[in-house]
Amino acid sequence: MNIAWSGVTRPLERGKGMKIKNKLGRAAGIAVATAGIVGLNLPGTASAATAQPAALPVCTIQTFNGNYLTAVDGGGHTKDAVRRELQELLTQLGLPTLIVTHDYEDAAALAESVGVLVEGGLRQLGTPAELVSQPADPFVASFTGANLLRGSVQLVDDGLTRVRLETGEVVYSTDEAAGDVGVVVYPWDVSIGRVHADDSAMNLIRGEVTSISEVGNRVRIRVGPLTAEVTQASMERLGLARGGTAFASFKATGTRLVPLGARASALPRTPPGIDGRA
Repeated sequence: MNIAWSGVTRPLERGKGMKIKNKLGRAAGIAVATAGIVGLNLPGTASAATAQPAALPVCTIQTFNGNYLTAVDGGGHTKDAVRRELQELLTQLGLPTLIVTHDYEDAAALAESVGVLVEGGLRQLGTPAELVSQPADPFVASFTGANLLRGSVQLVDDGLTRVRLETGEVVYSTDEAAGDVGVVVYPWDVSIGRVHADDSAMNLIRGEVTSISEVGNRVRIRVGPLTAEVTQASMERLGLARGGTAFASFKATGTRLVPLGARASALPRTPPGIDGRA
């Protein structure tokens, strides 16, 4: 579970709460099929008979983890458009906002701080950028969309850590670690080529192209155990097809290492939203 917190605070003008709640409700009506908004609780809008005093007024939005539709009723309301509308409305609302969601993209788009809860325990609390750049454990890394490979540290020397993956390949990271580790690399840090490119990337994995999926103006390509995200122009230049062979490369400086423990055993081996289907 992902708890996101937006901390902008200012007094709510009389009568404004119901007006903004109606707007949020209309956005939620769209989001039921797109961004997955299923619950909304806005303070200051209850009837006089049910109103309860509150020490801290908080707007709560609850979402669920489901498949997003690209449009609703032909109106072109995408999940990104719904998120933008919610951002604008929450800014107008001016109250601290608690967002409960299983979708990291929702939390990253709408909140300043994100907490990752697993089985009632807080795994990590930080800004969306901090969770991506410094994941506390394999679950957080996978949850934020990273590729997660498993391996064992063989050598730490001259600022580089050498890791042998479960699949046999050797990769390097500038992180220091020991024992069994999760190797974390994000799709946008992975380069794809039909041949082994002679560049500065130390890490290279050769594999079958198993999935090619368009995501907006980007393309996600699955090569062996890794998913890469490239531009449409790069995809056209590469001319890749499912079933072919390609090379995935990534730099040691863009490779994070997190310790593997008992909590990692239940982790998915594929990042959220990347299911191997085109």
